[in-house]
Amino acid sequence: MRFPPLNKRIKGFLMLLRPTYWLMTGGVSILTALVLKKGEVDAVLFVEMFVSMAFVVSSGFAINDYFDLKTDAVVKPNRPIPSGAVSPKQAVVVSALMLALGLLAAFVISVYCFALLLFDSVLLLFYSALLKKQSGTLANMVVGFLIATSFLYGEIAALNVITVKSISLAFTSFGSVGGNILRDVLSLEGDMKVNYPTMPKEIGVKLSVEVSAFFLLLSALCCPFPYVVGAVRFGYLPLIAIWDAAILYSSISLFRNQDVSNVKRQERIMTMSMILLPLAMIVGAYV
Repeated sequence: MRFPPLNKRIKGFLMLLRPTYWLMTGGVSILTALVLKKGEVDAVLFVEMFVSMAFVVSSGFAINDYFDLKTDAVVKPNRPIPSGAVSPKQAVVVSALMLALGLLAAFVISVYCFALLLFDSVLLLFYSALLKKQSGTLANMVVGFLIATSFLYGEIAALNVITVKSISLAFTSFGSVGGNILRDVLSLEGDMKVNYPTMPKEIGVKLSVEVSAFFLLLSALCCPFPYVVGAVRFGYLPLIAIWDAAILYSSISLFRNQDVSNVKRQERIMTMSMILLPLAMIVGAYV
């Protein structure tokens, strides 16, 4: 049996684990804890939170690639498994190992953290194995919910409770649902080749873009809630107001114009403006 070159294998495993997404999960959890503890830093806890959340997320990505092998071979042949950099068996082993390590790190924090990440893990498996092949609409909702649990995880790890404070921060994940729908619109041609039941395929591009705009608008309207319920300090407001304005602009633009060129433009604006949310949370923890 011939193995691919070492550099290709290393690159393949990194692609499989998606480490860039660790900041969207473990990073968000840490920021939530930092905000709710009013800027108090607990380095050991933060490392445990980051590792547990990041490893569980990587486990989900790896098993998702395993179930997507046939479709990726058609529309994404450079992905780790269809390219030959990682074998299907290796992907399953890596997924199981990352899951075990992530859940262990969560259990070290508390049984509540373990329970939340175990629930997320089951949901990720269900999403990868069945849901995304049955309903793109429900799949988008599940992804948004999983992102929302990153905020909840931050509070339960730091304070052993889930209150309206972390829930108010989690409302920003409505924007993730809208963004995922826009990306489904942009990948419609490839998804049609493998018969993925995404929202644009199920209800059409125009209505899908309008649904996306609704979720973006909902996210924008919810942005002030963390300040209203006392989750963040006043310093949160200036930066979040800029992000709010960008999201409002994109949602209104999408309601008016559903052309693919405008979808690309607004999706880019959303992606670029996302940095404002963590910055607002950091400032809101201290000022």
